[in-house]
Order: sequence, then C-alpha cells, then structure tokens
Amino acid sequence: MVNIGKSVVIKGELNGSEDLTIEGHVEGKIELKDHVLTIGPNGKIKAQVFAKSVIVLGDVHGNITASDKVDIRDSGSVDGDIVAPRMAIAEGAHFRGSVDMQKKQAAQAAAPAQPPRPAQQPQAAPQAAGAR
Repeated sequence: MVNIGKSVVIKGELNGSEDLTIEGHVEGKIELKDHVLTIGPNGKIKAQVFAKSVIVLGDVHGNITASDKVDIRDSGSVDGDIVAPRMAIAEGAHFRGSVDMQKKQAAQAAAPAQPPRPAQQPQAAPQAAGAR
C-alpha cells in the first residue's frame, strides 16, 4: 500500500495499480480501477475518482465511481455524485450529491432485452389525427 503524506500536493492525473491512502491534497483525476483508495482524515480531494473501492475519512469534492463500494466514514465528507453498486454512509458523515447504485452489467443486460413500450405507439395516432 502506498501513502501520500499530508504535506504533499498533487495537481493533475494520478493513476496506480495498487491500494493507495491519501492524506495530502489532490486536484484533477484519480484512477485506481482495481484497487482501494482511502482518503485519510487529513486528505482533501478535488478530483474525479475512479476505483474499485473508496473509503472516505477526509474531504472529497468531485464525483466518485467505484466498481465495488463507497464507504463514507463518520469524519468523511463528499460533495459530488456517486456511482457504485454498494454504499455506506456513517452517522455524522456529510454527503451532498446523487447516488446511482445500479450495476452497469445488469443495466447493459436488461437494456437489449426490453421490448419497445406499447405506450409510445398510441401516442403517435392522436398526433396524426390532430394534424388533419
């Protein structure tokens, strides 16, 4: 596991292939697709975050996308939208944004299988009749 200390400031894109703990400041984009990102109590993030799991103990301003889980602990704060199949928000945590817990695989599998809505067909007939 790699640690970014609280005196470190990173601006730009941060990519990695191992678990990461951030205690410092990061602005830009963080991408750890198959790993765990922990925002420590001193961490301040202004970034778009993509990871397997995200644990928030500090402050995040930006959207979070996780393939497994987002966990906002009691000292954590998130201002941004979250996309993850699982989510936990501890009592005392701060969250402002929207949550999408739909699994991408389930959404893609269901989309082609859905027939066209029958309600769309009757709507066309009254419009045609009203055009005469």
